[in-house]
Amino acid sequence: MPKIVDHQERRAELAEAVWRVIDRDGVDGVSIRSVAAEAGWSPGALRHYFATRAELLAFACEEVIARVTARVSAPRQDPDVRRAVREILLETMPVDAQRTTEASVAFSFLALGLSDPHLAEVQRVHFDAMHELCQRLVELLDTARLLAPDAGPAETLARRLHALVDGLSIQRLARHLTAHEMTAQLDAYLSELMRMPRTNPT
Repeated sequence: MPKIVDHQERRAELAEAVWRVIDRDGVDGVSIRSVAAEAGWSPGALRHYFATRAELLAFACEEVIARVTARVSAPRQDPDVRRAVREILLETMPVDAQRTTEASVAFSFLALGLSDPHLAEVQRVHFDAMHELCQRLVELLDTARLLAPDAGPAETLARRLHALVDGLSIQRLARHLTAHEMTAQLDAYLSELMRMPRTNPT
């Protein structure tokens, strides 16, 4: 009886092989041959799934987006909205080995997209997903009445939060910040965003 092949599982294996190559050799190290060797496949077998390097890279980034989206969308038991917002944002940032690899893959598309319209579209999906997440988190804080009274319009706050998270992540990937320093900067901004209103002395 012929063996049943789980194509989704096989594609996931390839995505993880791409991530390992990027983690070890950078995005320039990704090729059909290098990923096939990393996955223990032949280049010909890999080409049954992805004909070009660009297709392989795009899929690997889409898998990162899907994996992070699943984590940030998972139900949370913690009733503390402040803590939940912080935890969700840290799921998208390079605070440990796994999330550093994910961020490396996602942000590599900033440069790759400059010369490849298809990869630019993948980068746009990543950007839009992160912006929408920041919008939802700001709305969550607003609904819970946790935003500082002079914080500003929700759309402006979402854009600032997105810019901060991306900027800190890039600085961490470039080793300008440690994971601890990156997290401290995020905490400082969230404290400012959610600072309690001052009360006038009586």
